[in-house]
Amino acid sequence: MQLTAGFEVLDCRFSYFYGMIIRLATITDIPGIMRVINEVVPLMRSSGNFQWDDTYPNAAAFEDDIAVGQLWVADAGGDIAGVTAITTEQYPEYADVGMDINETAIVTHRLAVSTRYRGQGIAALLLQQAEEVAISSSIKTLRIDTNTANEATNRLFPKLGYVFAGEIGLHFRPGLRFYCYEKRLDI
Repeated sequence: MQLTAGFEVLDCRFSYFYGMIIRLATITDIPGIMRVINEVVPLMRSSGNFQWDDTYPNAAAFEDDIAVGQLWVADAGGDIAGVTAITTEQYPEYADVGMDINETAIVTHRLAVSTRYRGQGIAALLLQQAEEVAISSSIKTLRIDTNTANEATNRLFPKLGYVFAGEIGLHFRPGLRFYCYEKRLDI
């Protein structure tokens, strides 16, 4: 199925984009994934975004995602360019902005792009993969949240058709605020 110029879904397990493969992660990807996280966290923190730190996200969180088949990577010839978990895990706090958390939704978590690949559309490709997972699962709703201080994602999500739903706090990240977004698919 052709989606956009250069982006082809080979099946729900991986997609190809001009030499970049979006595929399910394996345990051998953990060092590359953690390299991406170690690049991204200091930049986030220097811009006032304290969503992530030295303890989260960690290798154990990504290993758990791999174990249940929900971690995806952007693979640039063996180099991990980006990563995200594509799940159905919704935080209870989503209900605070009117989201029906009893409705099954594809939810993107732990989205990160290597500083070496910034500006190349990697985050958009990973979010496109979330849509492909939703379509293949006959799920019409996509959801995502991000720290209010994450300017890049707060610009990106609306460009990709996500609608701002409101602001929440998360019980496991006290003192931080998050914007929630939702996208409805016509499937």
